[in-house]
Amino acid sequence: MADRRIVVDPVTRIEGHLRVQAVLGNGGKVITDSQSTGTMWRGLEVILKGRDPRDAWAFVERICGVCTGIHALAAVRSVEDAIGIKIPKNANIIRNLMNATLYTHDHIVHFYQLSALDWVDVVSSLSADPREVSELQKKISPHHPLSSPGYFRDVQNRLKKFVASGQLGIFANGYWGHPAMKLPPAVNLLAVTHYLEALDFQREIIKIHTILGGKNPHPNYLVGGVACPINMHDTGAAGNMINEVTMNYMRDIAKQSVEFVQNVYLPDIKAIASFYPEWFKYGGGLVKKNVLCYGDFPEIANDWSEKSLQMPAGAIVDGDLAHVQEVDLRDLTQIQEFVDHSWYKYPEGKLGLHPWEGVTDQAFELPEGSVGTKTKFEWLGEKGKYSWIKSPRWKGHMMEVGPLARLIMSVAKDVKHFKEPALDLLKELNLPLEAVYSTLGRHAARALECNWTAHKMVQYVDDLIANIKSGDEVAANMEFWEPKTWPKECRGVGFCEAPRGALGHWCVIKNTRIENWQAIVPTTWNASPRSPEGQQSAFETSLIGTPVADPERPLEIIRTIHSFDPCLACATHVLDPQGHELCNVRVR
Repeated sequence: MADRRIVVDPVTRIEGHLRVQAVLGNGGKVITDSQSTGTMWRGLEVILKGRDPRDAWAFVERICGVCTGIHALAAVRSVEDAIGIKIPKNANIIRNLMNATLYTHDHIVHFYQLSALDWVDVVSSLSADPREVSELQKKISPHHPLSSPGYFRDVQNRLKKFVASGQLGIFANGYWGHPAMKLPPAVNLLAVTHYLEALDFQREIIKIHTILGGKNPHPNYLVGGVACPINMHDTGAAGNMINEVTMNYMRDIAKQSVEFVQNVYLPDIKAIASFYPEWFKYGGGLVKKNVLCYGDFPEIANDWSEKSLQMPAGAIVDGDLAHVQEVDLRDLTQIQEFVDHSWYKYPEGKLGLHPWEGVTDQAFELPEGSVGTKTKFEWLGEKGKYSWIKSPRWKGHMMEVGPLARLIMSVAKDVKHFKEPALDLLKELNLPLEAVYSTLGRHAARALECNWTAHKMVQYVDDLIANIKSGDEVAANMEFWEPKTWPKECRGVGFCEAPRGALGHWCVIKNTRIENWQAIVPTTWNASPRSPEGQQSAFETSLIGTPVADPERPLEIIRTIHSFDPCLACATHVLDPQGHELCNVRVR
């Protein structure tokens, strides 16, 4: 039987536009090659040129509508690094609190709203016995208050009304009844119920961003600190501010976050993992197990050392955990971006460019071997340019970033607050460390990380209360606010560990204006096209070796790609080797 071609374009339940191509070999049953294509060009780097650096955060924050404020944080850090601005202690605590809130919210949304329905059969839940679901809930999460048979029966009845009306509402599209769906009806109903609970919880947790940043998504940031006023002697009637009322309110939300993660998210991850053990073998990502982390959550303001960063930094190549290499984001030879397979062009003679020297100049063309037209391609060849995503490399290596990378880095560097819960979970599931290099490994790493950030939310609220009680109400350093105080020329880098992985913003400032701005986002690392030498990215390699039960409903592709939580933005085409469409499948 000849190889088959599958195209998922666009991949949905993500931010942005992503196309994935896969070749099915071995009689059309196993993925033997794959290719990921970013099909949207934003051009924010071009938009920023010539603007005031103090405004950059408000523009780059719009890179993403899901991870909201993380780009703003990287942007203000970049400008502060360039100019030499030190932020106050309160600003550091508040930024950490906003970041921890983003992490907790983002990870919960990713699991339930963006990926859970890859594993959960909504229609199957209609046949569940609510009493059995109640007993299951009490067994895996005895402290969760919503666990009565009547509660689950009410949820089930709501779903049945959707079905009876011919409309499943938010569950209208999915691979219900797919042979790769393995959860029994009771587990499906439990998971669907938690999906709805997660929707409700989102409304609560983002209120921390509205208090500290004025709104969500895209809360306000400020070069030199934070924009929220601190006034412990005011009721806040004139607007949001930090006072005793809002402090207590934020602490209550933080405690609710801990309860939700421990009573809902973590138990669900364990329950689903027990029915899909093979998915700790599929979706491993880079064959060489290369991972990259920048580090984040500085406990000490303006201190980027290991003793301050709660998330570790480093690079691991070839899975060698005994040798963690240092990462220097200022070294022009360490991080470079290539465009051999990207729809951009560099000046003649330039191959890889460090972000400070980066060029964003579009050059769209269809690669050799493509089928279709420039506006409607059916199959993109790999020999040439095939993506709007550049190809970043660390010392020439493809790298994976994200929760899995951070977990591996924490094990390698003996960061106990990440390492010990990970090893405990692996022991509970009777799995070796090697199992984290997988589709479900990424989900488990993200859930464990979410538990940590939820607890950090509580800590940061307490830290802020303690620091303000000591008499410190300073939230920003305005010493270098005026452009006349800046160097004539300067450059900086702002880095974060975004929920999806290592994020960097590099800026060049000349005569008080942005001369150049380049961002390498986590999905640029994970979803990039091939390197000049033919190395494939984490997205492309993660699919290879995965069996596909039904090529016309390629659920397995969606499961693994969603495990990365892509940040890019619904039809799937299945084609034969000659590029003729065999069927058209809508994917939600």
